[in-house]
Amino acid sequence: MGLMLWPAAGQAAAFDGASLAPWWGLPFAGVLLSIALMPLLLPRLWHHHYGKIALGWALLFLLPFAALHGPGVAAQAAVHTLVAEYVPFVVLLVALFTAAGGIYVRGNLHGSPAVNVAFLAIGSALASVMGTTGAAMLLIRPLIRANDNRKHVAHVVVFFIFTVANAGGSLTPLGDPPLFLGFLKGVDFFWTARHLAPMTLSLIATLLVVFFLIDSWYYRREGVMPSDPTPDGGERFGLEGGINVLPLAAVVALVLMSGLWKSGVEFDVFGTPVALESLVRDVLLIAVTALSLAITPKGVREKNQFSWAPMQEVAKLFIGIFLTMVPVLAMLRAGEAGAFAAVSRSVVDADGQALPWAYFWFTGGLSSFLDNAPTYLVFFNLAGGDPAVLMTTGAATLTAISAGAVFMGANTYIGNAPNFMVKAIAEDRGIAMPSFFGYMAWSLAVLVPIFGIMTWVWFL
Repeated sequence: MGLMLWPAAGQAAAFDGASLAPWWGLPFAGVLLSIALMPLLLPRLWHHHYGKIALGWALLFLLPFAALHGPGVAAQAAVHTLVAEYVPFVVLLVALFTAAGGIYVRGNLHGSPAVNVAFLAIGSALASVMGTTGAAMLLIRPLIRANDNRKHVAHVVVFFIFTVANAGGSLTPLGDPPLFLGFLKGVDFFWTARHLAPMTLSLIATLLVVFFLIDSWYYRREGVMPSDPTPDGGERFGLEGGINVLPLAAVVALVLMSGLWKSGVEFDVFGTPVALESLVRDVLLIAVTALSLAITPKGVREKNQFSWAPMQEVAKLFIGIFLTMVPVLAMLRAGEAGAFAAVSRSVVDADGQALPWAYFWFTGGLSSFLDNAPTYLVFFNLAGGDPAVLMTTGAATLTAISAGAVFMGANTYIGNAPNFMVKAIAEDRGIAMPSFFGYMAWSLAVLVPIFGIMTWVWFL
C-alpha cells in the first residue's frame, strides 16, 4: 500500500487456514459492503459511527473465532495483525500525510486538460521514487486547488488514483509494498523496472490519453469558468514549506533501511516477533512526523487546508479491514488444503505449468479487495517462491504477479491505501466523489478493458 514494508506479511499465521470454512470470510464481506452501501443508504449513521461499525465487524470475526479456537489463538492473531501490520501501516501513512501536507505549491495553476495531464504524469513518475502514498499526498492538494473553479472534478481525482496512487508505483521496490517484499525475497532491485516498464508506460500513456479526452469534453461543456476561489494574486510559482522534502526523503530512507538492515534482534510481543529494525523504523517515523510539524513555517498548513479528518477515517476503517481479512488470507495461504483450493488449481494448466494470464488476474482481482502485499506473497510462493527461477525461466509468471498486485490495486477504493486517502481528502475539500460502486463503474469501464488488452499482448 504505497511505500510500506510489511515486516511479517509472509509469516505463517498462528492457526491453520486449512481448518477454516469459507463463512469465516463473511465479516470481511460485511466491512466491504458497509463501506460500499452505508454512505448511500444510511449516510448520517455512517458519518457519525463508521469507526464503530468497522470495529463491530472485526469483533464479529474475533469473538466467534475465540470461542471456537481459544482466546489465546484469537488474541495472538489480533496482536500479530495490529503490531506487525496495522500499526506500521498507520505510522507510515501519518508520516507521509504530515510531511506532504506541510508543502504548499504557491501560485495557482488553472486546471485545464493539459495542466491536469501534466500533474498525473509527474505524479506517476514520482510514485516509483517516493511511493504511491508519498506522491499522492504531495500532489493531490495542489491538483484539487488547480481545479477548484471547475464544475466537474471527480473524474480528475479518479484518474489521479488510477495513475499516481497505483500504476506509477510499479517500476521500483520503493513504489509499492508487493514489489518491496519481492525485493526482500531476492528479486533484483531493477528487475521490476526492466520487465514491467513497457506495460507500465503503455498503461499510463493510455490512461493519460483517455483522461485528456474525457477532461477536454468536460472542459468544453463547462464553458466560462466561475470565479476562481483561490486566485494566485500575482504570486510566482514555487513551494512554501519546501523544507518538508527532507522528512519525505527520510521516510523513503527509513523504509529502505528497515528492509536492508538485518540486525538479527527480535522482540516477542505475545507471539509476534518484532525485529529491531522495524521498531527503529517506526519510532523514527514518529519522530519524522513530529519534526515535520515543528519545522513547517507558520500558515503553510492553513493555506493547504490541512485537516486530520482524512487520516482519521483511513485509520478507523482499515483496522476493521485488517482484522477481518486475517481468515481470508489464511485460507488463501493454505493453498490446495484450504477453502480456496480452486484458486490454486486455476493458475496452472493440465500439465501443472503456470498460466501467466491467470496469475495476473487472480493476483490482481484479490489485490483489489485484500491487501496487495500478502496477496503478492501468496502467489509468489504458489509459483514456487524461488526468486532465481522466477526471475529467469519464470519471468512471465513473476511479471504477471507483480503487475496484477500493483496495477489492479486501482480497481476499488480499498485496493490501495492512498486510494482511500485521496478520496477522503477530496471529499474533505467539498468534491462529490463517486460511491464505492460508482468508483468501480469507472474502473470497470476504463481499467478492466485496458487490462484485458494487456493480457492479450503480454500474458498469452
